[in-house]
Amino acid sequence: MLTGTLLNVGTVLAGGAVGTLVGGRISASLRQTLMQAVGLTTLAIGVRDVIPADNPLILLASIILGGIVGELLHIEAGLERLGRIAQQTLARREDSTVEGSVGAARRVRSLPVAEGFVTASLIFCVGPMTILGSFQDGLTGEYQTLALKATLDGFTAALLASSLGWGVLLAAATVLVYQGALTLGAGMARGVLTDPMIAAMTASGGLLIVGIGLNILDVARIRVGSMLPSLAVAPVLTALSR
Repeated sequence: MLTGTLLNVGTVLAGGAVGTLVGGRISASLRQTLMQAVGLTTLAIGVRDVIPADNPLILLASIILGGIVGELLHIEAGLERLGRIAQQTLARREDSTVEGSVGAARRVRSLPVAEGFVTASLIFCVGPMTILGSFQDGLTGEYQTLALKATLDGFTAALLASSLGWGVLLAAATVLVYQGALTLGAGMARGVLTDPMIAAMTASGGLLIVGIGLNILDVARIRVGSMLPSLAVAPVLTALSR
């Protein structure tokens, strides 16, 4: 059940180790190509999950109602806020590096391990793919979404570690605890949900994964975070319809 999470932990450790040892030597063109490959694969997985949907009306209603709930709860704004915190932390680190290069080396020399840990933990654990992938792994045992996330996190860990140091590797523990808890929680709910309810959740999740793929490819800006409540709405509508 925790296959996807363990894979994610492994890529964070591997990527962080490579970044710590090698530094920022990954070219921009290679980074773009790899991101596009992940984006296209994400789209394919999302479409695969959406196609078998039994009732498109339930899928539509789930996404709409879930989006309304998500906007009322400001989920997307909250995720973006956490993302900005991580970016600001990274930006402060880069600024201090520049200062050190012109004469304040002592300020840079004592790089706090906690900075890399907190920044990486936020980046790896904040986002719709974390929740979607964990739920899919716990409910159906399919971990393809988490495998894609693991690939992204591995490259990200290498880039972060080249700038923030080995503290990035400690974020693997956060991934293990957070994603593991989500996956195990979804597995416990498996006994309550019927197969049609899980199918409806899978279809809704697939549509959200399509949105994530479009975001990765920078084709559109889909507010996937605000639509996450559709995962809870879909099984309720399925139960009511039957």
